[in-house]
Amino acid sequence: MDMEENAVRRFAATFVTDTTNPPAPRPRWLRRGRYDLVEVADVIIALICFAITNSTLTNANASHHGNYTSGLLVLLAFLDCAPLALRTRFPLSAWAVSTAAIIFTSLVIPPGSLGGPDVPVAGVLVYGLCLYAVALRCRPRIVAAAVAVTVAGAAFVDPGAVPQAVFLAAVPILLGVVVRVRRSGERQLEEQERRHSGERALLEERQRIARELHDVVAHHMSVIAIQAEAAPYKTADPQPELVESFGEIRASALAGLTELRRVLGVLRTGEPGTAPQPGMADLDTLLGSARSGGVSVAVTCSGNPVTLPEGVDLSAYRIVQEALSNAMRHAPGSRVQVQVAYRADSLALEIRNDAVASVLVAAGGLAVGGGHGLVGMRERAMMLGGSLDAGPTADGGFLVAAVLPLDHPEEEA
Repeated sequence: MDMEENAVRRFAATFVTDTTNPPAPRPRWLRRGRYDLVEVADVIIALICFAITNSTLTNANASHHGNYTSGLLVLLAFLDCAPLALRTRFPLSAWAVSTAAIIFTSLVIPPGSLGGPDVPVAGVLVYGLCLYAVALRCRPRIVAAAVAVTVAGAAFVDPGAVPQAVFLAAVPILLGVVVRVRRSGERQLEEQERRHSGERALLEERQRIARELHDVVAHHMSVIAIQAEAAPYKTADPQPELVESFGEIRASALAGLTELRRVLGVLRTGEPGTAPQPGMADLDTLLGSARSGGVSVAVTCSGNPVTLPEGVDLSAYRIVQEALSNAMRHAPGSRVQVQVAYRADSLALEIRNDAVASVLVAAGGLAVGGGHGLVGMRERAMMLGGSLDAGPTADGGFLVAAVLPLDHPEEEA
């Protein structure tokens, strides 16, 4: 009994989902809210074909003094045309029902008995449209089987109509294959574009971090070189060994600076900026900009504010800036709470925004097709040996939490 049930389920799955690819997304002009205009058109065409087929069979039955009842003719017209309404959701099932309906009609009304075509014209149209849907969405082996069944069915109904059946089947099959190949190519191009877009965004963020790192490190190495050059002149009679040592320090600093510029300086684009890099001292200006963008921002600070290393200062500012930017973009009108905690060995940041109706994402930048801002924030934290966690909160908001260690030069010495 269980084996029979499994066999039935596999058979049903074959006609419903197993061999059928999901439908391609419709363009906007083919959708009106929840309604698919193609499905609506299929239903309308099916009704028109039903009316034409029923009228044709009724008139032919009356003119040739047929003995077929009106109820039977209505049933045959319905069976021939109704599968068209199912082809978008269940293309293989619609084609199978259409095939069975045409064969059943030919058995009930033998070809030529009413003086018309062997198969109702509207039924052939419905069959062709269902065959097109099979070629568009079903696996190649199923398409080949449908062609074989079409030829065999035509030979069963009327052996002399096999050439016409082959031609009529080739048209929807070829159209379906062409459209299928075209859509497959478009999907591949879209996937490649999304992947390249993410890679470009990640590369741009890394280049931005590298340029800022270049500015910070180059400044300190330049200061070392200048101090090493000037140090021997601060004493009246410096020892030669001391002058030589400072000269070596200066040479090493200049060599490292040259290498740094060779590796990172190539990432500069356009004219070099002359403005100083922002830091946590500019936080009030950043918060004012966010408030003008429609976000209510409140900030709280704890701990003893200390002078931050330039890399930590810049990265902390950029993390807050990115989180606020994404809150303005994805959760306009929300309330954002920024918490800055100065600890003995690290700087902790928390940027939390509450939930907003009809907004799917929040400050972390996880919009559909997005998420690159979050990658950039994580890389900034990892570059400094810190950590960053981001994700939705229980109340539907979003939280970005970062911990940036403070590597004071005096502690390292």
